[in-house]
Amino acid sequence: MDLSTQYLGMQLRTPLVASASPLSHEIAGIRALEDAGASAVVLFSLFEEQLHKEALELELHLNAGTESFAESLTYFPHSSEFHTGPEEYLNHIRKAKAAVDIPIIASLNGATLGGWTKYARQVEQAGADAIECNLYSIPTNTEILGSEIEASYANILREVKTSVQIPVAAKLSPFFSNFANMAKRFDHLGANGLVLFNRFYQPDIDLEELEIKPNVLLSSPQDLRLPLTWIGILYGRIRASLAATSGVHSAEDALKLLMVGADVTMLCSVLLRHGIGHLRHIEQGIAEWMEEHEYESVHQMQGSMSQLRCSDPGAFERSQYMRAVKGLQHVEAAAREPRKALSRD
Repeated sequence: MDLSTQYLGMQLRTPLVASASPLSHEIAGIRALEDAGASAVVLFSLFEEQLHKEALELELHLNAGTESFAESLTYFPHSSEFHTGPEEYLNHIRKAKAAVDIPIIASLNGATLGGWTKYARQVEQAGADAIECNLYSIPTNTEILGSEIEASYANILREVKTSVQIPVAAKLSPFFSNFANMAKRFDHLGANGLVLFNRFYQPDIDLEELEIKPNVLLSSPQDLRLPLTWIGILYGRIRASLAATSGVHSAEDALKLLMVGADVTMLCSVLLRHGIGHLRHIEQGIAEWMEEHEYESVHQMQGSMSQLRCSDPGAFERSQYMRAVKGLQHVEAAAREPRKALSRD
């Protein structure tokens, strides 16, 4: 049985990829992911804001006290000459590449166009096999048009693609007026893959401390419905690889996403909940299901339930909405029956 798949032009042993998470912060964690069966690892994100903060802090340290002791200026190089790049992240890539045989995918989360291209070149030079552009931005300026935001995303991808030779994937949110059009635009710009979807973390309020605080919620299997829908719609319509992320918790989840056309399924929350070893259980479940249903390879079933091959293509679109609503009406009617029986008693 052949569980192999292709993603971003790379041949992977299975479709199970470890997505960006704290599990890749340590080399030991990356080794454990490989040992458990991960076919590739996406490293935790490198945030451009963190790098700017490092540069500003270094500037302060280099110049502290120089207004009082001018001769101290000769003791240090000027901050513009001092390398303040993401050395720790770059070293992590180098160590990861030396420690494992599976592909290492760097994750970049940039805020400016120049920042994206600069760090993309650096992670390529450090040995990353591919780059995942994590386009995580929540616009709050009421004067910015949606078209401007879309253009900025397109510009980022275009510049990153022209600055490196390794494959580049775009990790996107679903919040576009016409996501199908955006997917096509990224495809035409040369994106080697689309990762669907990014999860935005909303804040919470601490009622005792009266503070806004982060609230990270792990995904649930229900979260896979959104990537399942859009991968099923996009399969066969674009050339880029399709990666499903968010909601992959079991072999059944991964199988569903592969059948609508995913090239890989990325895991994070389930590994944080149940441990890295859970990867083996999911891979075994995929193999057992394929054997039971007489599939010889992942390629054989990929896209078999996509919109292009589905006997009811409307199941992926609005025409299915009415059926779903009517189904809820039946559920609501059934829920009323016990109350009627109680009232008669």
